[in-house]
Amino acid sequence: MKRWLLAVGVALGLGALAQTGKLEIFSWWAGDEGPALEALIKLYKQKYPGVEVINATVTGGAGVNAKAVLKTRMLGGNPPDTFQVHAGMELIGTWVVADRMEDLTPLFRQEGWLKAFPKGLLDLISYKGGIWSVPVNIHRSNVMWYMPAKLKEWGVTPPKTWAEFLATCQTLKKKGLEAPLALGENWTQQHLWESVALGILGPEGWNNLWNGKLKFTDPKAVAVWETFGKVLDCANKDAAGLSWQQAVDRVVQGQAAFNVMGDWAAGYMSTTLKLKPGTDFAWAPSPGTSGVFMMLSDSFGLPKGAKNRQNAINWLKLVGSKEGQDTFNPLKGSIAARLDSDPAKYNAYGQSAMKDWQSNRIVGSLVHGAVAPESFMSQFGTVMEIPSCAT
Repeated sequence: MKRWLLAVGVALGLGALAQTGKLEIFSWWAGDEGPALEALIKLYKQKYPGVEVINATVTGGAGVNAKAVLKTRMLGGNPPDTFQVHAGMELIGTWVVADRMEDLTPLFRQEGWLKAFPKGLLDLISYKGGIWSVPVNIHRSNVMWYMPAKLKEWGVTPPKTWAEFLATCQTLKKKGLEAPLALGENWTQQHLWESVALGILGPEGWNNLWNGKLKFTDPKAVAVWETFGKVLDCANKDAAGLSWQQAVDRVVQGQAAFNVMGDWAAGYMSTTLKLKPGTDFAWAPSPGTSGVFMMLSDSFGLPKGAKNRQNAINWLKLVGSKEGQDTFNPLKGSIAARLDSDPAKYNAYGQSAMKDWQSNRIVGSLVHGAVAPESFMSQFGTVMEIPSCAT
């Protein structure tokens, strides 16, 4: 009788109801980034109501705090069931090379994801014949945000090069705007640096920094730091004490003209602040990067030894599905990693990003784990403390 009931349940699509136990989801999506994750968790609970979901978030922009907690747990033999990680070398160069992750290639084949995700993204999450995480989104790093009404009031337009930016900065300072560029804590300064570097070096030069063809001591690379120092002179001196949201707030409130931040800022302004994209706030590629999309991708992996492995696999299936991605990304400010996403579910910014993703030259983000391992970023963060505008 029990076997018959189970067979009927599966036939009716009710097999998910039998799933029980727990699922611990480890991430840094808290506060203003929480609604997107909560929407995804709600969808999971609808599919698997018998599973207790533990939302184990660790606050801190770009995962600076979460990564430290994760390292303690992974090395201590107590991994979460699944965890958020930037797709690319952040995961591969840390936990894959340490043999702490399960190869997800069978899941990708089972779910048809080898065709659902673009090849370039699959390459980013692949290593030594395996696929190691499921991308939930695509974010863009090189975006400059501004309020159209305020720029009109000040009589300036979005600068297209860093030289134009510096000139605009001086114009705004003469108009009484002490810090035209809003900047936050250390990792946001690193985020600004990569946009400056991309704008100065171009996509080929940027890629050559990471494939060894361009040394950091090369005059071209040194010029990045020279420009970066001038750009910092346009920023607020209290940057070290501000979160990325507080830096965005200064632009929204008219205390600054520009902020260079990833497009989670679009999610913050549209979802939390209820501002209308394209009207209340607007955007442009960071200076010098028109036609280039500096990408990063949030993804989830499956650590070896996960206590609730099947529940974690079901989470990965949801994360990689069209339904899951089109539920999560419109709230997050990102776009779907899948090729078959529904543009109608996204606002003006999301639709704009989708077009650029399909037509622009794609390069990977340094700060958000695409082109270099976490060990490099830790050292780079220390270096960035020296020229910080907060000192």
